[in-house]
Order: sequence, then structure tokens, then C-alpha cells
Amino acid sequence: MGAVVLAGAAVGWSVMNKDSAPATEQAADAGQPPVGEVIAQLEAKLADNPDDAQGWQMLGWSYFQTGRFAEAATAFKRATTLEPDNAEYHSMLGEALVLASKDGEGLPADARTAFDKALSIDPDDPRARYFRAVALDLEGKHAEAIEAWFALLADTPADAPWAGDVRQVIADVARANDIDVADRLASARFAPATGGVTTDGPAVATGGIPGPTRDQMQAASSLSASEQQDMIRGMVDGLAARLEANPRNADGWIMLMRSHVQLGDQAAARAALADGLAAFRGDAATTRRLQEAAGALGVR
Repeated sequence: MGAVVLAGAAVGWSVMNKDSAPATEQAADAGQPPVGEVIAQLEAKLADNPDDAQGWQMLGWSYFQTGRFAEAATAFKRATTLEPDNAEYHSMLGEALVLASKDGEGLPADARTAFDKALSIDPDDPRARYFRAVALDLEGKHAEAIEAWFALLADTPADAPWAGDVRQVIADVARANDIDVADRLASARFAPATGGVTTDGPAVATGGIPGPTRDQMQAASSLSASEQQDMIRGMVDGLAARLEANPRNADGWIMLMRSHVQLGDQAAARAALADGLAAFRGDAATTRRLQEAAGALGVR
């Protein structure tokens, strides 16, 4: 169960990176002071203006980014006091409390309260929704947790940085509890991209490429588990060989990435992405398609 909480922290981190990181990331990109100096500047600013809710949020994020989770929670708590109707501040507080907790096997009561408050303000807050599902899983309600994550996935934009993480947690929790979600994950679709423009890469990655034929499935059903695994690996090796001979096949590279992910071989999936990108070097549209497909599959 603790692994789920850690996975939740990873997803929350991705949400926070998307929603809240620009203030510090832009500073780094512009050659401005590093995070440590930014923290000192924010602390000085807030000493003079302690009622600046956004300043406390930025300070909390900066603490969070450097692993100072208890201090981040204190800053986020101050932000929620100043702006109690800001759902994001409450969900950030909840995540900081999770990571600051000494109990790696559970969700602290104050964190649950923060997530509940966030959802009472904004039922769509992705971070709070994620951790609400984590709470269900920790209570032994694994099927309900998976349903909650699938609902979140359906509302997740195709270009969201946490999209692949949610898919991975669904797969991990389902596997740990003998719940079959393979078909649902394969057919799961994301919401439209945040900017309204995206390629079909994520859709292809999560269900648009045909799987084994009927004959192949029937043949596999008569084999032992190890023989089935060998058969699958043989099919993947065959696909890799075809792509080596004809690398200008974007769907093939996406299928190879997905196959390696399903086999639990992230390193091979990353290698397939790199090879696919090399094959389409200079082709911006296909490069983006492959990268978005990789994101949907959780390939980093």
C-alpha cells in the first residue's frame, strides 16, 4: 500500500509541475537566481507582506521543489488561510502533508481533510481526485480506487504530464489485486489536449493499433504462462526486426513502445522511442506524435 502513496506523490508532483512550477522554472530558464535564492527572496518579501496568498503558494512550491515538505505544508497552510476558497492551495497542502508524513503506509488525517476541502470547492481538482482514490486503495477498496482513477483518466488532457502516471498506477494496483483492466486500459481515451491541439499519438498508443490475431490468441491459450511470454517476446522481436528494416513506420514504433511497456521493460520502451525519433529526425509532426504517444504510455 505504501507504494501506492509514493506513486500518488509522483502524480501529484506532475500536477504541481504543470500548474505551479512556472515561477521558478522560468527564473531558471532566464538565468535568474536558483531556487535557494528565490526562497530567500520570497521569505523576505513575505516578512514585509505576510498577507500575500500567492507569495505563500510560491514559497510552498519552492520548498516542495527542494524536498522541504514540512515547510511547504506550513506555507500552503498559510495560503489556504488567506484564500480559503482556492481549491489548488488545499490540494497542494494535502500533498505536502502526505510527503511530510512519517507514516509511509497511510494517508494522514490532515491530508485527507485538505483533499476533501479542495474537492468541496472544485470537484475536478486532479491532485485531490488522485489522492482520494489513493485513500480508497489504502482502505482495501481497490476496485473503487481503480474506478476513480479511470474517471480521472477520462478527464485528463492528452498532453497532461501525469497522464502516463495515472495509467501506470491503475495497472500496478490492478496487478497487485488480481483485477483485470488490460482491455479497459487499452481502450482508454484522454480528454482533448489543454491547448485544444494534439496528434493522435496518445489514442494510437492506448488502443489504436491492432493486437494479436484470433489465430495467435487461440494458439497462445494452449500454452503455459512461460511459453505465452516467450511467444509474446517473439512477436515483439519480430516487430523490432521489421522496424530495423523499415524504420519509417510511426505506428510500428508506437506499437513497439507499448509492447515493451506491457512486458514491463521500460528501458526497451525508451530505446524504442529513441530509435523512432531518430528514424523521423527532421519530421516535426511525427516527432511530436511519437513523443505524445510515449507520454500516454508513461515512457520517459
